Amino acid sequence: MSEQEPEHLRITYNEVHNLIRASAAKIAEWKPDMLIAIGIGFFPARVMRTFLKSPERKGNIPIHAIGLSLYESLPGMTAEQIGAEVIRTQWLGPESGKILLGRRALIVDEVDDSRKTLHYALTELQKDVERELAKLPESEREAKRTQFAVFVVHNKLKPKLADIPADIPYYAGDEIPDLWLDYPWEAVDIEEHDRLAAEGRAKRSAA
Repeated sequence: MSEQEPEHLRITYNEVHNLIRASAAKIAEWKPDMLIAIGIGFFPARVMRTFLKSPERKGNIPIHAIGLSLYESLPGMTAEQIGAEVIRTQWLGPESGKILLGRRALIVDEVDDSRKTLHYALTELQKDVERELAKLPESEREAKRTQFAVFVVHNKLKPKLADIPADIPYYAGDEIPDLWLDYPWEAVDIEEHDRLAAEGRAKRSAA
């Protein structure tokens, strides 16, 4: 492998499914009543909802999506912005704070890489909540304060560029080295993706 080509770790749909299933029991104890998916995190969020079903709850946990871009180039972005600045491409709407008030919201993403995107999402959602709380009588604010938690399918073991507050529950399906991740939903030829994933697993097992 050339020095320019990073080592790839190919993840299959079944692996993602099983990581979420293994994480769901602990997350269920936290009792989220709302899922907020960051971009492609919508697929993990949908699988997570399956495992969070409970006879105590009527109906499914709602999933809301927000779009944030860090690595991809978007129209109007400068070269300096790409990979350095988080750009909103989709949000919860003008009444984001109202949607969040009093909820137990689990933020879901596919990977915790530099942590810039996760930190931005959490910080901005908290700002939306605080703006809405400020409209309420002070005696009602604490009861309406949103509780947040974070779930990522993979956490890369590398220095992070931002922190998640210690009082925010954080769940990771798996912790992995700082490799280039190829998820199945990014593949055009899923059979070839799965073949290469199996080949990679065999090589790592033999190493």
